[in-house]
Amino acid sequence: MIKVSRIRIPALPTEKPRRLYVYLPRGYKSGEERYPVLYMFDGHNVFYDSHATYGRSWGMKQYLEKTGLPLILVAVECNPEGTRRLNEYSPFDFTGTGVGRIEGLGKVTMDWITGELKPMIDANYRTLPDREHTAIAGSSMGGLMTLYAAVEYNAFFSRAAALSPSLWVSPKKLNELIRSSALASPTTVYMDLGSAEVGKHTEAYRTMFNTAKLLALSGADVAARIVPGAEHNEAAWEKRIPVFFEYLGF
Repeated sequence: MIKVSRIRIPALPTEKPRRLYVYLPRGYKSGEERYPVLYMFDGHNVFYDSHATYGRSWGMKQYLEKTGLPLILVAVECNPEGTRRLNEYSPFDFTGTGVGRIEGLGKVTMDWITGELKPMIDANYRTLPDREHTAIAGSSMGGLMTLYAAVEYNAFFSRAAALSPSLWVSPKKLNELIRSSALASPTTVYMDLGSAEVGKHTEAYRTMFNTAKLLALSGADVAARIVPGAEHNEAAWEKRIPVFFEYLGF
């Protein structure tokens, strides 16, 4: 069962309310069990093709219903207006080709997720609210935010899956953040890149594996992999769901 409602994030204004998706596992309504929670970025792309930006979702609804995993999944729609998604999903200021100077509002986004959204979810649903049972995941810019959350908001999240993370955004600042952090145990991080995303651009591979190394040195258990032939889209990320779910222990 998926509950879809509308919310506003006052610190991240948009002209219309965002969709908030909450997936409740099989048997939730009839039982009293408490469940771990996975938070995901780009919520509009997670469950429904009809809501997805490019007409193709992750297919997470079908996967969770098929497997019957005892998990609550919470996903929030991003702001699609102009470059607002880049603002919301970047922890750092940066300049990008075709988008100009972007003010990183990732901290504002994560402060809202941890300070307002998570308490609301924990108050209204039967969650296991401790960090050991709380995970976060995303792709592309959402993957970058996932890594940022796993480090800077490590007190809230013990598990993270960053698919095709946009590590080209201020990699030095991200690495500095990781180096200066001592991650709690356990912290489990999954990372990947599709070979069709970057082709023979070996610098992208080096960047990912260097980030994985730094995370490991800071105390995380890390898996970093190249996915042969995988492109940068929801159809490719959907195929990796079983892989990162297994690694994160779901």
